[in-house]
Amino acid sequence: MNFDESVSYLLSLGHETLAMKLGLENVRRLLARLGDPHTAYPSVQIAGTNGKGSTAAMLYAVCRAAHLRAGLYTSPHLVSITERVRVGGGEISREEFARHATQVREASGRVREESGALPTFFEQVTAVALCAFRDARVEVAILETGLGGRLDATTAATASTVAITPVALDHQEYLGDRLAEIAAEKAAVIRTGVRAVVAPQETEANEVILRRCREAAVEPRFLTEDVSVEGACGGGRLRVTLRTPRETYAGVCLALRGRHQFTNAAVAVALAESLADDGFKITREHIVEGLETAEHAGRLELMEGGVHTLLLDGAHNPAGARALRAYLDEFVGAKVSMVFGAMREKALDEIGSVLFPAAGRLVLTEPRSPRAATVQELLRAVPPQDPPRSVALAPSVSDALTLARAQTPPGGTICVTGSLYLVGEVKALLAAGA
Repeated sequence: MNFDESVSYLLSLGHETLAMKLGLENVRRLLARLGDPHTAYPSVQIAGTNGKGSTAAMLYAVCRAAHLRAGLYTSPHLVSITERVRVGGGEISREEFARHATQVREASGRVREESGALPTFFEQVTAVALCAFRDARVEVAILETGLGGRLDATTAATASTVAITPVALDHQEYLGDRLAEIAAEKAAVIRTGVRAVVAPQETEANEVILRRCREAAVEPRFLTEDVSVEGACGGGRLRVTLRTPRETYAGVCLALRGRHQFTNAAVAVALAESLADDGFKITREHIVEGLETAEHAGRLELMEGGVHTLLLDGAHNPAGARALRAYLDEFVGAKVSMVFGAMREKALDEIGSVLFPAAGRLVLTEPRSPRAATVQELLRAVPPQDPPRSVALAPSVSDALTLARAQTPPGGTICVTGSLYLVGEVKALLAAGA
């Protein structure tokens, strides 16, 4: 298959969430058919609800600063599927992706003959990443868990180091209705013999995670809470000092925006120090450089220089919405124009109650996804306001962007949020010159 054929094939397997089948048996069969690529290098697996991708991006930047050949696997992608697999600082090439996807497709066919079930989209893309990392001879792979942990395809890589970022309610239709149930799914990545880093949690989640640590005889590494803000360094970025039992990281200008990044930075620091304990040559200077250079598209991503400032953030659950609202209140201040689209199974009323009051002009739209809420469903999530805000309904994301630009005065901010699928569509439009 060439690249376009490989993407068409993978998409034919069904939407990665709607067609998802949680479980490890089939992905283990697939990896065995491919020669168990994950055994060629150590891995770090990052689970949790919010902050997984940001933490992974920071740790990846630390490894790059330390001149380690690292692989990074994240999901979902925004524009191109190659964004999910990175080695040495760049995305995998289209040619390499197609080559690995072809091998994975052939192995998946044999798995279906054996088990009766074809590996899913996410299982096959995960296998593509793990094979690409083997061929690139990475020294360490950083894997963002897709959904949950216990039965997520990335867990089949049997990472030697794991982390759990803050756990919150999300994906209840798959993981359970209570925080304790969701925490149990995430905590299952903690196995006997691993190093585990645990972020601060709500009491209910923390009890579950600590119980799992005891069952696995794992002594978790908890994050430092000794974090102080030294000031701002422009564009909503903050200068902080983090102190761990080992080191002081003073005057660090975090590359990723928002106060919620303190926790993610602390997780990345703990993971980096854990890798150093395992013999990787990572110094204080490497950690500081990584925190100051990390990139994570679509998460409080600021695009300046045009008639309007664009702020892209894939906040898709109440915790993410609160983090975005805190950023808007602290660093933007004035009412923004907001383009909002989300998936129908999300907590729309709660997300709307947090975000929509920050919008002077609100444009509701529907991303191209079978899970997307209609604009009428979104409209029902708009809380009443006195005086009423301007609310417009746009049938397409392109129309929404055009409306927001027309309604926003020069120099104003347009915030695009509610879903990474929406953010991805907007980024593709911008890349095409829209």
